[in-house]
Amino acid sequence: MYCNYCGKVIPDDANLCAYCGKRVAGVVARKRLVRPRVGRKAAGVCLGFAEYFDLDVTLVRIVWAVCSLFGLFGVVAYFAAWIVMPEEPLMLSAPASAPDQAVKTS
Repeated sequence: MYCNYCGKVIPDDANLCAYCGKRVAGVVARKRLVRPRVGRKAAGVCLGFAEYFDLDVTLVRIVWAVCSLFGLFGVVAYFAAWIVMPEEPLMLSAPASAPDQAVKTS
């Protein structure tokens, strides 16, 4: 493989060019903080935070409930996150193609 910036030959599995230091591998998609559509209890805020930070959703729900019980901060933060966090994009399946039917002409 060749570096797109300096033109030197680099290994195929390289992420950075050893000569010029530029990133040559594809950019890895970042995780987004979204409210999932599947598996949520109320608005999906706790599940969204659990998936984003790679935590157990039960732990996040318990911590959020304790914060809500000991002060108004947890409730206000939940509603603020509900408003601010976008919903996960709707995944639509591709339309099933109909089998080719011969058009009969008369």
